Amino acid sequence: MASSQKSSKTLKLIVFDLDFTLWPYWADCHIQSPYRIASNEKIIDSAGNIVECYPDVPEVLADLHKKGYILGVASRCPDREGCRQLLNLFGFNKYLKYIEIHDCHKFQHFEKIKKSSGVDFSEMMFFDDDKNNIRDISSMGVVSILVREGITKQVVDDGIRQFHKRCSVQ
Repeated sequence: MASSQKSSKTLKLIVFDLDFTLWPYWADCHIQSPYRIASNEKIIDSAGNIVECYPDVPEVLADLHKKGYILGVASRCPDREGCRQLLNLFGFNKYLKYIEIHDCHKFQHFEKIKKSSGVDFSEMMFFDDDKNNIRDISSMGVVSILVREGITKQVVDDGIRQFHKRCSVQ
């Protein structure tokens, strides 16, 4: 009989990558900081290009936060300040407790989040568009979900179901 120890795990903390997960860009290549809000209420980059996130992201983050999940981001983008500026301009900071934006391996991001939060890897979930990051962070015990075309409500709902399914069979 399988151990029931894992079945009692609950999802506490959800971490998102940024580039091609929350927004459809590499923030250090396709768009350029600094960013600002234009007169038409749109976010624009230093060249005047409109910068948008994936359509479902604001609602997804608000809903997850309202449901009591702890939220964070982990990104290797070298434009740390530009990413922080975008998170603020999009209004996402109010939902994010952990913001790890460093040009280092995702392992290090998750070690910092675990140390700061006290949440075990087995109680975390991660969304990223890079299959190598998914493989690496999965090896730490984090349920990791490959995102193909940005975060949507469906991707997150499927991920949460997958988390519960994995925890109930272990």
